[in-house]
Amino acid sequence: MSTYHTPIMLGEVLQGLDLKDGGIYYDATIGGGGHSYAILQANPTVRLIATDKDGEAVAEASRRLAPFAGRFSIYRTDYKNFAKVLSEAGIDGLDGFLVDLGISSHQIDDEARGFAYRSEDAPLDMRMDTRSGLRAEDVVNDYSEEDLKRIFRAYGEEPFAGPIARRIVEARGKARITTTGELRRLVEGGIPIRLRSAACARRVFQAIRIEVNGELEGLADCVKGLLRTLRPGGRGCILTFHSLEDRVVKEVYRELNTACTCPPNFPVCVCGKKREIEIVNAKPLTASEEEIARNPRSKSAKLRIARRIAE
Repeated sequence: MSTYHTPIMLGEVLQGLDLKDGGIYYDATIGGGGHSYAILQANPTVRLIATDKDGEAVAEASRRLAPFAGRFSIYRTDYKNFAKVLSEAGIDGLDGFLVDLGISSHQIDDEARGFAYRSEDAPLDMRMDTRSGLRAEDVVNDYSEEDLKRIFRAYGEEPFAGPIARRIVEARGKARITTTGELRRLVEGGIPIRLRSAACARRVFQAIRIEVNGELEGLADCVKGLLRTLRPGGRGCILTFHSLEDRVVKEVYRELNTACTCPPNFPVCVCGKKREIEIVNAKPLTASEEEIARNPRSKSAKLRIARRIAE
């Protein structure tokens, strides 16, 4: 397996997709290609379409999947552009898809990318797509105190968003904040000493990363659209890694798993809503203890699986 990124819950994902002979599958965030490799290897008759907006990921996945030439296509774009990608590929329906919403090990470990809060002198970047204009440095130095507080609360669920935002604004008034170490120390300074820990900056770094990459924007519509692109019996697998994105996925699944929404006292249905999916696993699957021991980053993963039902 490639050392670029260790795919999370690989066996559970393959079982969840329930690969069909001759099926067409979509890996929305291909990363280093670990899940895609396993899909193509598991069934020699399937075809794979994949996307990723990280150029390094696309290059690594292309190299990794080279033995399966002719059976896959990778597009460098945001997975939320799936409809355009599938149209260009001449595909009008899917037999399964995987959306892995996690950040890759390579992105975290490459200090130049600026994702890791434990790094000291890494630049404040955090862009998954290096062609994008907005960097973490821009958010930290150019957003108003109110906007910083808003994203720390909304995207990081940070209880000390106010004091942290205030310290950042005070510090940047003296000199621009440019490194992960500077930002981490400012965050730590905004948290009471008794509550500080080695990971206390994680929530703020997560919030800034989500803002830089627009991770939650359009997520619900995308998940809904992908599920509706499935052929009857097709499976959708979504891996989430924090409560915000998992909540979005859970709500979409619940909505499409519900039929009539008319009030109980209505004698007949007037809303016309049809049930579109069935939820395969009532509770999200999580990584085994053995996998967590091998790869601690799998600890927060949740896998939700849905199956498209006939209209």
